[in-house]
Amino acid sequence: MIDGLAALGAGLIGLLVGLVAAFAFQVSEREQHAMPTKPEPELDDGAAEVLAVLRAATVVLRRDLTVVRASAAAHAIGLVHGDRIAPGEVVDLLAQVVNDGEIRDAALELPRGRLGGSTFLLQLRAAPLGLDHLLLLAEDRTESRRVEAVRRDFVVNVSHELKTPVGALSLLAETVEQAADEPETVRRFAARIQTETTRLTRLVQEIIELSRLQVADPLRTPSAVPVDRVVHEAADRARTCAVAKGIDLEVGPDRGAVVWGDHDLLVTAVRNLLDNAVAYSEPGTHIGVGTTVRPGTGLVEIAVVDQGIGIPAAQQSRLFERFYRVDPARSRDTGGTGLGLSIVKHIAADHGGEVVVWSEPGRGSTFTIRLPLVRAGAGAGAGAGAGDDSTAPPAERRTPTVPNPAEGADR
Repeated sequence: MIDGLAALGAGLIGLLVGLVAAFAFQVSEREQHAMPTKPEPELDDGAAEVLAVLRAATVVLRRDLTVVRASAAAHAIGLVHGDRIAPGEVVDLLAQVVNDGEIRDAALELPRGRLGGSTFLLQLRAAPLGLDHLLLLAEDRTESRRVEAVRRDFVVNVSHELKTPVGALSLLAETVEQAADEPETVRRFAARIQTETTRLTRLVQEIIELSRLQVADPLRTPSAVPVDRVVHEAADRARTCAVAKGIDLEVGPDRGAVVWGDHDLLVTAVRNLLDNAVAYSEPGTHIGVGTTVRPGTGLVEIAVVDQGIGIPAAQQSRLFERFYRVDPARSRDTGGTGLGLSIVKHIAADHGGEVVVWSEPGRGSTFTIRLPLVRAGAGAGAGAGAGDDSTAPPAERRTPTVPNPAEGADR
């Protein structure tokens, strides 16, 4: 009897323990499901260190194409805006990798800025990174393309342009030799030799400058450049030439605008425009150079206005071609090489901007360099400055301009 009761009690205790254990297991399982899972880290330290030392621009993305990490270079070339990939062509490339998981390569040209036709040439590689991420590598091939273009064009341009002064020097030297007993003739032709030597020297210098612009990228190591300093420096260097020709040179008020770029190159661009203005203006006229800040578009404009002979509309589209001259005879008289405006075009494009022209024969010309604005000073909104109305003739636009005696006129 007692043994039976003991067995019954043991059975009841076992059943109770089993029920408690089962209840505890269910509670534990519910708690595990209710607890949030520990998120997988977006990028471990080792992977981050590897990406940091890569020369290519790098972007790590989730499969929904939101950006997890992007290098400074990726932002600089415009691949990333906020937490998204900006160019649509790159988004399409990444979408294909998401769909099939295959590594893909592509070469794309992306705009350098919002103005002009300057572009980056990027070699892209997109690949899966683990199960949940993508890796995008972008290598800038712009410089290598420039080098190839310079190599291709250099011989053609140089052989075409150098043969004229070299041939002239040869003929003049021969004439001097034959007239050795005529001092007056020797002096006259010696002066011509000096003129042709100066022209040849200027041409070689500008070919070197243009080649350097086509090969090097001035924004690879940019700095903040105050536009007012650029304008004043160009004006100071050109004032002597303007005064010698009896031309009044005016400089507009400071605007406090700042751009990213190379100070010396921007001074060269403004000086070339001013040199053209002086070369193609008559004594007693006015030249102006000044700036206008346009916060609404994020641009600053540097305008050079003259009251010179003007340029026919049919020829304006070719003004910025290398070695193109509107009036070859006048270019010979002024020492023009046909490269100055091409240099201006390259400098503006390399700074993410453009150069445009307004002109009418007999009413003068206005050349305007437009550049992306970093910031505007306190005086930016005061006054109109140069280039307020891009269609108005220069006589109605009180903008300042400056010539550059070191460079030849190009029109």
